[in-house]
Amino acid sequence: MLGVSILYGLYILMKIYISVMQAGFIAKAKDGKPVLMMPSKFFKSGRYSLKKERIVIAEAFVEYILFIFWMGVGLHWLEAKIDVDDILLKSVLFIDIFFAINYIVTLPFTIYQKFVLDEEFGFNTSTISLFIKDQIKMALLFLVFGTLIVYIISWIILHLHNWWIWGFVFIFGVIILINAIYPTIIAPMFNKFTPLEDEELKKDIEDLMQKSGFSANGIYVMDSSRRDTRLNAYFGGLGKTKRVVLFDTLLKKLSKSELLAVLGHELGHFKHKDLYKNIVMLGVMFFALFFIFANLPASLYEQIGVDPKAPYSVIAMFLLLSPVFFFFFMPLINFVSRKNEYAADKYGAEMGGRANLRNALLKLVEENSHFPLSHPLYIFFYYSHPPILDRLKALGFEEESEVKDAMREECSVVDED
Repeated sequence: MLGVSILYGLYILMKIYISVMQAGFIAKAKDGKPVLMMPSKFFKSGRYSLKKERIVIAEAFVEYILFIFWMGVGLHWLEAKIDVDDILLKSVLFIDIFFAINYIVTLPFTIYQKFVLDEEFGFNTSTISLFIKDQIKMALLFLVFGTLIVYIISWIILHLHNWWIWGFVFIFGVIILINAIYPTIIAPMFNKFTPLEDEELKKDIEDLMQKSGFSANGIYVMDSSRRDTRLNAYFGGLGKTKRVVLFDTLLKKLSKSELLAVLGHELGHFKHKDLYKNIVMLGVMFFALFFIFANLPASLYEQIGVDPKAPYSVIAMFLLLSPVFFFFFMPLINFVSRKNEYAADKYGAEMGGRANLRNALLKLVEENSHFPLSHPLYIFFYYSHPPILDRLKALGFEEESEVKDAMREECSVVDED
């Protein structure tokens, strides 16, 4: 147990160190020469990013305290408290309570991010009642589908030889199923989706998709402005469930040409089969993860006072330790993802125009208050997209010339708190 605690502690220290380096980098950069934004926007974006990193650091401390609690007394205490003979039912109750406790402890960070930080910087448009409804819906989804998944995994652990292989097959299948049904079943539980009414824009998008060989089951507008002001668009679903989703905020801020360039970028991912590449990488990652946790020594479970053969012990250990695995594995995934983004940008520029894609990227950075500069270590670990300056340079724009020309004139001054 001591070795695992040290490993987890190193993981937490690494997270905190990266955030401290990023915070220090932004604190200095935000007071320097503005990049891609007018000075007030640049300064405001820096302040927002800096405050977000402070939340990340606080969350890391709480995450470690939770880990020590569960490994020290929590798992043993919970096992003793659930006095149920049916091992499958006990597994379900154990994991449900485990999730509930973690959710309650970390909920204040979610509330602070939404109703304090995002409210301060003008992103939040949600209400307390809508937030509560969303949380209840998510809880119900977990109770229904999460409980079912825990039950099946527990049965596999108990009854099948080489359970980790079958467990991997099942979970990987669930992930693919969720991706398939998300745009048509899950997402509509939280947002309203209406068919795009602008016939001219719809026709242009359909022509764009036809050129790329992409077919979708409709083009929809999502009422994202009910909760947030940020801009986005995505292609969701698999097979016949594929659909194009445009945030209503995106339609308000981008011109038609810029929007088509953004969709051209997304079609680049389809053209290059990036979705399937990501599925393969995800499969390799989960396969390795299942193998590792199937071969943890029984002594580890015994040291924390839980039954090493009980499904709930294995699942809880998986949930507790997998963040360490993901943290150190994700830089490889992100490295591949950044390469894919460059290729998608190139395709989007060819389909929608280089200048249009540049202008769209600049608007996305500004409207989403995404600080354009980051510490190299932070980029290595967390960036799934290349830094915006690198993307623009790859498209043939230099910050000191053409990109600088796209900056707006200063219209207001923002004072630091």
